[in-house]
Amino acid sequence: MNKIEAIKTERDGLAVKELITHYAKTGWESIPDDDVQRLKWYGLFLRNPTPGFFMVRVRIPGGQTTSYQLRALAEIASTYGNGVLDLTTRQQVQLRNIKIEDVPAVFGAMDGVGLTSMQTGMDNVRNVMTCAVSGLNPDEIVETTALVRAINEEILGNPAYSNLPRKLNVAVTGCPHNCVHMETQDLALVPAHYDLGHDRCVGFNVLVGGKLGSGGYRIATPLDVFVNPTEALDVCRAILEIYRDHGPRENRTQARLAFLIEEWGEVRFRAEVEARVGKRLVSAGMDARKTGEQDHVGIFRQRQQGMNYAGLKVLVGRVKAEDLMKILSLAEKYGNGEIRITPSQALIVPNISDRTIGDLADEPLLKQFAYNPSALYKGLVSCVGSDYCNLAVIESKRRAVAVAKALEGRLGSQLKPITMHWSGCPASCGNHLVADVGLLGKKTKIDGKVVEAVDIYVGGRSGPDPKLAVKIMEDVPCDKLASVLEGLLPYHTRDKMHRVRGGGARKVMVGKEANISPAA
Repeated sequence: MNKIEAIKTERDGLAVKELITHYAKTGWESIPDDDVQRLKWYGLFLRNPTPGFFMVRVRIPGGQTTSYQLRALAEIASTYGNGVLDLTTRQQVQLRNIKIEDVPAVFGAMDGVGLTSMQTGMDNVRNVMTCAVSGLNPDEIVETTALVRAINEEILGNPAYSNLPRKLNVAVTGCPHNCVHMETQDLALVPAHYDLGHDRCVGFNVLVGGKLGSGGYRIATPLDVFVNPTEALDVCRAILEIYRDHGPRENRTQARLAFLIEEWGEVRFRAEVEARVGKRLVSAGMDARKTGEQDHVGIFRQRQQGMNYAGLKVLVGRVKAEDLMKILSLAEKYGNGEIRITPSQALIVPNISDRTIGDLADEPLLKQFAYNPSALYKGLVSCVGSDYCNLAVIESKRRAVAVAKALEGRLGSQLKPITMHWSGCPASCGNHLVADVGLLGKKTKIDGKVVEAVDIYVGGRSGPDPKLAVKIMEDVPCDKLASVLEGLLPYHTRDKMHRVRGGGARKVMVGKEANISPAA
């Protein structure tokens, strides 16, 4: 039995809540190692780069929140943290530099506005994702807000799902524009049409076993199942129970749902799902998604007459508390105070009338948080990086901004719309393998000195024709990266990148002229 399984056998992770007040009095150094792990069940992460300080990960189902909820988080960040908030690629918010002594007050403030950090870490169903403009998007095939809430309510605080073999990522979307990377999820429901002969109904096809983290990368497998919205929760519940009861537990790098799918095969897995649901499930319908990706950054018409939403880019997802407060004031002034968080690290301000949308667009703050960012800034995404994360080996956020700024200065109008995602380690929180250009952080040795570097991947995409990005260069020093990408980007369009096939990756030579041609 591995260490984490032993910890869970001794005490359920959810039971650690009763000890938080005690540790708030005795201090962080008094917390036993086992309880340091258990605190992750409540979204409390003690990070080596910031000893004595915790990161708090706040659960935001579907990325749907409000100005008063985010204002509370901004106030927490200012009062108890370092004044900075991070938007994650799972549509959550992370607070930094929180002392254990302040956690009871932080949790009290979050409870007061209906927020929680429960089950945002360790072996739980993580934040349930969906299209950030669900219910607003005129192109939406099926609205998912109610289903996301139902799944969240099913698992939150439920000990039946607090001891999974590893984490399980769930996403549900009715959006045809691939704004959520569904093929990277353990369990994904994607919009589909099913022909009944005399009529066509809408619902979801089921994908299982996607992953981008430890143990290797895998595109989710179509389960050849179509579910209508009313039976979707039952199917999700069945899959969670199967993974809980039969998922591998001994080796944590081999404990994700993907490995159970590979062991059993799709036929056996589907049969078990049907057995637990208690009925035969119909075969998959026609995938209703389009090719290409829409991040909802910009100004768009809503399905509600006379209303619009504005998608504002938060560069690499990091925002100061005082700036977030200003955005929230705009959401209240021009909208109804509702806010949505996208997987591409943007904020959606919905319900802006035709009469006032022009005034919002003219607000000075929207020069910093733009609805019309440059082609490169718009698609720029980054994980947290080594400043705060135990796993990251490079400081990805500052690197990402610096490289993007350099490329903007050098290439300007030559740049075409492109997604560029940074992951600071193989855990792939930046989703680099489903981006046009993916950058995976590492360390390399140059002239006897260890430096921060990246491997370069191109051609990744999710959607109805998914493909993991292909590595074309290795060990590119971060200080040389802008020069390398300057030679790559103008001559490798998105279409060309997506045609790249596997081949040997090459090391980039430094000290001489860098060879910027990708491996064949």
